[in-house]
Order: sequence, then structure tokens, then C-alpha cells
Amino acid sequence: MKIGIIREGKNTPDKRVPFTPVQLKSIQKEYEGKLSILVQSSSIRSFSDQEFIDAGIMVSDDISDCDVLFGVKEVPIDQLIAGKTYFFFSHTLKKQPYNRKLLQAVLEKNIRLIDYEVLKGEDGNRVVAFGRWAGIVGSYNAFWTYGKKTDLFDIKRANECADLKELHSELAKVQLPPVKIILTGSGRVGGGALEVLNSLKIREVSVHDFLHGYFEEPVYVKLSSPDYNRRKSDGGFDRQEFYSNPGLYESHFQKFAEAGELMISGAYWNPDAPRLFTIKDIAPDDFQLSVIADVSCDVGGPIPTTISSTTIANPVYDVDRFTGQKIPAFGSQTSISVMAIDNLPCELPREASQEFGNQLMKWVIPALLEENSGLLERATIARDGDLTIEFIYLTDFVNQHE
Repeated sequence: MKIGIIREGKNTPDKRVPFTPVQLKSIQKEYEGKLSILVQSSSIRSFSDQEFIDAGIMVSDDISDCDVLFGVKEVPIDQLIAGKTYFFFSHTLKKQPYNRKLLQAVLEKNIRLIDYEVLKGEDGNRVVAFGRWAGIVGSYNAFWTYGKKTDLFDIKRANECADLKELHSELAKVQLPPVKIILTGSGRVGGGALEVLNSLKIREVSVHDFLHGYFEEPVYVKLSSPDYNRRKSDGGFDRQEFYSNPGLYESHFQKFAEAGELMISGAYWNPDAPRLFTIKDIAPDDFQLSVIADVSCDVGGPIPTTISSTTIANPVYDVDRFTGQKIPAFGSQTSISVMAIDNLPCELPREASQEFGNQLMKWVIPALLEENSGLLERATIARDGDLTIEFIYLTDFVNQHE
């Protein structure tokens, strides 16, 4: 079996790699005679072509003779090679309209598409993800944004830091007033965000104290679904019912928006679940949130101020409280500043890639050599021109045309 590492083609360019040169060298040695590896030449990766060559990995522009192709972000349609097996984040599972043509092309070209997002073990938990790094960088960016908005402190951009160690040293420069911070998300993203909050030595408080207490220091509250969702009929909450039938619920997040000033959003969102608030809710004087770092970056999702994603080059825009329209970042003291970078781990690409590659080496490489790997079958969205049973729900989405 011949494995190819594709050149990232999505704009803006992504500097991450699924495997580092050292990891590919290790794979090549361990699976000698079973796997061969070819890396497509790229000038944008955080690891240079020469680093792969020095590790004994072949580099070429032409990867058309590879059987299995690994990337990170969506592959441009004109670069898809018919009949191959691809691994990448397709961003189609929530029927994202901007990737409809991509999934249509995958089916037309008889590609087997395996999406990292649904690579799950027998226990249903994901086995590969960049979530921790999204949480770390997204949370760091929340404080960078807050510093810019308030002019209280100035720290480097995350992508200007050489590594995680330097990022933490920059956090030592942060001087916060007694601001109240909201964190959502309990998975890898939330865990990464907590690393930053802990580095800043910000104290966690209970929901009750966050809503009603006065503090002379910065504090944060970590919210879970029952804290800001309630059943429409009686105000109750049943976790299993909420996840299976979220349309029965409504948000009561407003009280947190009236108490908090900075929000770091890292929770998974079901498109059928209620939004946290509406764009009309941000106009009143008692809506106190002034910085929202939407780490999950669901455009049109739970946070209506996430009107669009942002980029590493232009990380923040503001939303006018009265019109709901985007305006230039930090253009008004009364507007809400939104950080919604959709490829946050790219700001620390080498370390993020290394951790991701370790996960792939543990779970995916051995599975490729199995006769019928359940892990890979469960994550296969399309094969031989058809959607697989697990993802048949995407049929109507695929059949729609612009």
C-alpha cells in the first residue's frame, strides 16, 4: 500500500501536516514491506520538503500512484484524484452549504472519503482531533482580543510565538481587571482553553456565584448544556432527551450575557439545538459581553454574532449592537468584538501536527492494514459513488443544486 501526504490546497493555506517527518520515518521503518510513503512537494508547510527528505521520505509533485491520501483541510475539487481513498476534514457532516459541491465531486469521482471528525472508537469517542490546540490558541486569542479592545495590555499573536512555551510566557504579561469570563465546552476544545485559564491563574466559580457574586479578581464559570438550556414545556432538563430531541428546548443564556464580559465558546452544537441568544438581544444595555471568542466557529450556529469566520491574518471583526452588522475590529467601544478563526491550530502548526500525527499512528495506520477495519468503516462517508448507510442522511443535501 502506498500512502501519499497531499499538499494543502485550500485558501488560505494551512501549514499543518497529518504526519511530521520523524513520524513518517518511524512508520516507514515499522511497516517496511507493507507500506511505502510519498510526500507531495509544498512550499507552505510548517515542515519543509528538505526536512522530509532528511528523514528518508520521498518527495514529489506527482502523487497519482498512491492508494491512500492524507490531508488536513478540504481538498479543492480540481485536485481530487478519482478512485482514491482520502482522509481529511470535509466539513460536510452538518450539511455545510459551502462544501456541497465538494461532496458531490467525491461521489462523482468514486472516492472513498474517510473524515477525521468521525473516526471513533468502539466507545463512540473520537480518536484523532486538533481540538486541544484549537482550545489553547482560541482561548489565547480571546485575551489578545480583550487586550486590544481595552488597551490594558499587549501580547504577541499566537502565530508569532515559536512554540507553546513562548505562548505561555506571553500570557505572563496579561493584566486583567475583575472581569467575568464564560467558558463553554467540556471536550478537547474546552480542555485546551482551560490550560490557558489555568496558566493565567484565573479562579473558577460556581454558576450561582458568577451570576450573583462580586469579585475583586478575574473569575470564570464553565457552563454545560443544562446551565443554559431548558425544556420549553416546564423548564426542566433531561440530558438524553436534549441530545436526541433538542428542538424541545430553549435557551436561557441571557442571564450569563448580562453578567459576563468575555466569552470563550468551545461547545459542540447540534443544528437543531437552540441558539444561545438572538442578534436582537445584543442591543440592550444589560447585554455585557464585549468579546466573544468562538473557538468552535459555527457560522450561522449557536452564536449569532459569528456572522462569518475570520482568518489568522485578520482575526477579529466587530458587530454593531444596534444594527447587527459587521464593522471594523475595535472600531467602537460599545460594539462586540468577535474572534472566529476557523483554523486555529495553524497558529502553532508544528506542535499541533505532532500530536495529531501521534493519534493517527496509534489508531489509523494499523487499521489501514486490517481486512475490514470497523474504525475506518464507521468514518467512511462515501464509497464507490454512494453515501454509506451511516451518512445516508446527507442524500438530500447532496442532491440540492445551487
